[in-house]
Amino acid sequence: MARNTYKQDELLEEPFDIKHLLRASGYIKKHAGKMAIALTISAIGGITGLVSPILFQKALDVAIPNGDKMLLFGLAGAMAFFYILSILFATIRSYLMVNVSQDIIYSIRKDLFEHLQLLPFQYYDDRPHGKILVRVVNYVNSVSDMLSNGLINLILEFLNLIFIVAFMLYVDVQLSLVVLAGVPILMFFMFWIKNKQRVAWQMVSNKNSNLNAYLQENIVGARITQIFARENENAEIFKELSDDCRKTWMRAIEYSTLVWPGIDTISVFVSAAIYVFGIAMFTNGHQTLGTIIAISNYASRFWQPIMNLGNIFNNFINNIAYLERIFETIDEPIEVADAPDCIKMPAMKGDVEFKNVSFSYEEGKEILHDVSFTVKKGESVALVGPTGAGKSTIVSLISRFYNVDSGQVLIDGQDISKVSLKSLREQMGIMLQDSFIFSGTIEDNIRYGKLDATVDEIKMASKTVCADDFISTMSKGYQTEVKERGALLSQGQKQLISFARTLLSDPAILVLDEATSSIDVQTEKALQKGLNAMLKGRTSFIIAHRLSTIVGCDKIMYINDGGITECGTHEELMAKKGDYYKLYTAQIVDAAIA
Repeated sequence: MARNTYKQDELLEEPFDIKHLLRASGYIKKHAGKMAIALTISAIGGITGLVSPILFQKALDVAIPNGDKMLLFGLAGAMAFFYILSILFATIRSYLMVNVSQDIIYSIRKDLFEHLQLLPFQYYDDRPHGKILVRVVNYVNSVSDMLSNGLINLILEFLNLIFIVAFMLYVDVQLSLVVLAGVPILMFFMFWIKNKQRVAWQMVSNKNSNLNAYLQENIVGARITQIFARENENAEIFKELSDDCRKTWMRAIEYSTLVWPGIDTISVFVSAAIYVFGIAMFTNGHQTLGTIIAISNYASRFWQPIMNLGNIFNNFINNIAYLERIFETIDEPIEVADAPDCIKMPAMKGDVEFKNVSFSYEEGKEILHDVSFTVKKGESVALVGPTGAGKSTIVSLISRFYNVDSGQVLIDGQDISKVSLKSLREQMGIMLQDSFIFSGTIEDNIRYGKLDATVDEIKMASKTVCADDFISTMSKGYQTEVKERGALLSQGQKQLISFARTLLSDPAILVLDEATSSIDVQTEKALQKGLNAMLKGRTSFIIAHRLSTIVGCDKIMYINDGGITECGTHEELMAKKGDYYKLYTAQIVDAAIA
């Protein structure tokens, strides 16, 4: 693949958009009670923490000058009590917010996964799977903290700021105004740096997404990499993507590390101003030492919530981009969905009809044009023709994996667009060329389409399709654990397990799309008896590379140029000496030469 394929960045979000936060409020409302308790506890804890400077002022200005030991010990005890109380409140609040955060993660991830299950094949064809995965895992983790702790902290820091200002004004108005004079300077600094941070961290998100997509694809394609000795080239691409991540991260860190020194510098100048003005007033007898120390203490605390608010705001800026990506996925249209007035598909007999069906994957590029045909219950139909002619498209439309552009697909006279997808697909068995095996036992994989199947039913289905022979020789038989994508199985073994899975579901309509492509000729001959058992009494559609396997079908349809150019039995089409005849005789010649 070209390097630029993996370096395509998603478009950066426009400046901070509050609408994403408003939409996310649906997840927050469920936990409003716990968050309100956490906020109340935090606010009380914040107030108790602000009492200490006033107690310290009383100690300096009253207890110590007067030699009042009882008052001094009382003030020290009160300070310890309020300190312990603030720690206790902080602990309770932390427990509550961890609980809320995990519940939000669960809710968002659940909605994302359920929606992804319903999205059409085209969605997964158009996107690197790594980029989908990073949204479900990384992005959800990031935004959950923003929606729980982030919002609580935002409100809490504002309250802390108000409380601190109120306590400062209570202690001394003039010195409080000295502290507040530094706010305009700080606001100018924060507005200058926040946009640079937003862009920098969104670039970090994009580069990490690119790296994740490339890494996931290369793990899945590790065998192909080694077959074609692409290790060095892939390492270079990975190095470039990793370097992009490093550079964008360091750029973002450069801006982030400016925040604390900037605020700290402003706070130092303000603190210096407090002492300059305070000492001047103290020497004139207009101020006490305790007041100056108390205001200085409050001033140091005053900048902390402002700095925290800046960090929270930056966190919001960064995570709004993640939130947008999450909602973008949830908003992805489900193009193939149940109609509002859909009905449950009755028990299928197996009659299938296409009425003037046209279909295209891309607008203006028709794959099928005005296709019509009828298949009776129990008939076996083979679809042959050149690659890309529309054979797999026809069987995909029968299963309603896509919606037709025009026309109708009928089963037993019922338009399948008017029935629920679940009731339609439950009665169909579909075997694809790429037989997917899930992590778990072989038994679990065969039972996948019929969860209530007994062990005897599983073994019977496996024997019918010749899968029992190799399963029985494995270390734990049907309880043998297979790895992700069936890594320990051959392609032929995976296809035989898929055959057993399909047969076990007892479908009324059977679709075999190149289902024996990975099975050797000897096994296929042994399997043929099982296939005949599968096909008996079922309407079946078969797409096969080896034409010798479909000569006994009731109908053979040659698909080309957007439609059916020939249709008949093997003998009828051979007698016509048309496209099917040429294809079949060419295969015989090739087989003879081989």
